[in-house]
Amino acid sequence: MPVFSTFAIYFIIWWLTLFAVLPFGLRTQAEAKEVVPGTVESAPARFRAGRVFLMTSVIAAVIHIAWYVVSVRLGYGIDSIPQFAPNFY
Repeated sequence: MPVFSTFAIYFIIWWLTLFAVLPFGLRTQAEAKEVVPGTVESAPARFRAGRVFLMTSVIAAVIHIAWYVVSVRLGYGIDSIPQFAPNFY
C-alpha cells in the first residue's frame, strides 16, 4: 500500500478520534463556577489542546496499527465481507 494512502487513512482515523476524545475530562465553566461574561456556561473552563491532541494521536495510532495488521498483513478487507444480496452487474 502506498505511503500516502496509509497516511490518509491515519488522518481520517485521527480526525474521527478527535471528536470522540474532545469530551474526555471536560469541565464546563458552570461546573467550575467561573463563567466568563460573554460566554455560554457550557464552554470549557480550561481547554487543554495539547493533552487532547496527544491523546487523540495515541488512540488513533493504536486503531491505525490494528487496521493495518488486520487489513494489510492478514488480508481481510472489504471483499472479505460476505454478500447477502445478489450481484446485478
